Amino acid sequence: MKISLTGDDGVIDEILPRKNALIRPPIANIDIMFIVVATADPDPSLNVTDKLIAVCEENDIRPIIVINKTDIKSPKELEDIYNKAEIETLTVCAHSGEGCEKIKELIGSNICAFGGNSGVGKSSILKALGICDDAEIGEISKISRGKHTTKRVELFEAFGGYIADTPGFGDISYEECLRATKSEVASLFREFSKYEGCRFDDCAHINEPDCAIKTAVENGEIALSRYESYKEIYEESLKRKNY
Repeated sequence: MKISLTGDDGVIDEILPRKNALIRPPIANIDIMFIVVATADPDPSLNVTDKLIAVCEENDIRPIIVINKTDIKSPKELEDIYNKAEIETLTVCAHSGEGCEKIKELIGSNICAFGGNSGVGKSSILKALGICDDAEIGEISKISRGKHTTKRVELFEAFGGYIADTPGFGDISYEECLRATKSEVASLFREFSKYEGCRFDDCAHINEPDCAIKTAVENGEIALSRYESYKEIYEESLKRKNY
């Protein structure tokens, strides 16, 4: 919304359109989520990464995988998985700052968030960008703050856009943010759309024979980790009550 301030008083001038919203943490109109995954220390949690991607797909948020700690281990295996999935992927080393300039370019005029498991280097990346460092944080314009029972959300102006919830976005509630029905889960895995020809029109890609998706997994065209994540999200959708 647009607000006019006169002293300590404010007036709402306009309520702007909302293109997406997450319940926990409470935030709306995210354009890009940088999903950070480490090559090692800690080992990659592909299930968490895939659930974050699914949240993005369901909420019209552009997911970008940021592979960190490339100085410890090669990122090739992770790159292969997400290149097959047609998810944009960047490699960075927060320790040296290598690759972080690309993140600055992508922030542009967008509202961005950083997600990923604890320890993958979200804070380190933001420090490498000059956002979280104590000496520089005063130069960043804090424009909004809200409160929630489990999460405080803040927006920081940076590089022409905004970064949400510095120094990280690791507390997403998948149960509240993922609402897809069983028939919609496959649409959250964009690489599935290339494969047609399942024997059954309503194929769940789980136990059915002559399934194009399972064949693609067997042939290595779809990463096994992605398929395992799909099955878990599908099973969770069966337990969910959709009102």
